[in-house]
Amino acid sequence: MTPQSSPRHAAEIGRRRLLALGAAATATAGIGWSALQSARPASAAQPPPASTDVHFFYYPWYGSPSVNGSWRHWQQGGFEPPLAVGANFYPALGPYDSGDSAVVDQHMAWVRQAGVGVVATTWWGQGGYEDQRVPLLLDAAADHGVRVAFHLEPYGGRTAASTVADIQYINAAYGSHAAFYRDPHHGDRPAFYVFNSLAITDWSPLAAVNTDNIVLTQTTDTSKATYFGGMYNYTNFGDMTGWRGIADWCRANGRVWAPSISPSYIDDRAVPGNTTPTLDHADGATYDAQWSGALAPENGGPPDWVSITSFNEWHEGSTIEPASSNPPEGHGYLTFEGAYGTTGAASETAYLDRTAHWVRQFTAATGRAAG
Repeated sequence: MTPQSSPRHAAEIGRRRLLALGAAATATAGIGWSALQSARPASAAQPPPASTDVHFFYYPWYGSPSVNGSWRHWQQGGFEPPLAVGANFYPALGPYDSGDSAVVDQHMAWVRQAGVGVVATTWWGQGGYEDQRVPLLLDAAADHGVRVAFHLEPYGGRTAASTVADIQYINAAYGSHAAFYRDPHHGDRPAFYVFNSLAITDWSPLAAVNTDNIVLTQTTDTSKATYFGGMYNYTNFGDMTGWRGIADWCRANGRVWAPSISPSYIDDRAVPGNTTPTLDHADGATYDAQWSGALAPENGGPPDWVSITSFNEWHEGSTIEPASSNPPEGHGYLTFEGAYGTTGAASETAYLDRTAHWVRQFTAATGRAAG
């Protein structure tokens, strides 16, 4: 599947429309973090050392009336929060606000519980809503030993030249923070994933930033990676055809290969009428198969990084973040019930804990120390 036809790209039009409508969203009261925190299960296992070679795609674009002044993103698909949200799963924290420090702190604690050392935060341009959330994210990440990379999105008017300017801006604005991610295995360079990169044909301006940064293109076509420092795919429906060739090409040409894996995909509520296939959790079998495939010798062996889609892209049902085991009735929400044999409240953190298991496998396979 090409990046342009990926399900995430198909949803971008709706996302941009939602951003424009955010200020006019219904300002009804939400279910606050404090009201749900007592119901959240705590993992009995101690988290493993966090691997900075495993990255979560992270979304700080949510808003609520109590913090932002109105709902943001939760109403996608025409829903009315707090009980009805544009997602097939319901967050254990309820429809939260990405500007709530308690929420972001809990997120980073969960990321750490999963053994993941880096979140690649979605970013839609200088001064935008997501950019404004970066300082809070960096501070919370630092408190939990997590690092922050950037996922550069196709905001209106994005060009290769503007992407260069964005990378320079992000480095200048946030590069001195303790939580700013730099890969110790690749010259301590920061990482920038570029989503929907194939929409731009000439990326030669990246020569201005490639030496000091790792800029990854979203494609599985090595011929499109000439001006980039690495590759990733973001969407994964289980087809790993060609991954061996990508891994070999990246190694031979000094590029980073960061294949993306997912526990599931379902966007029926957030994108009504969308015909994108559903990728079922299968009680965890899907996630295990994708992790196994990413590490398998026939697919090139352990890659440089593993990118996980996603920590909290609720609209697309690819989330590792705990989903409520007791969501509001009458809305048809799914749960993680049955994942890895868990039930009830214990199922909420099942994918966090399974991620920690796979991080240990990945770290052992690469021989690279966590941290």
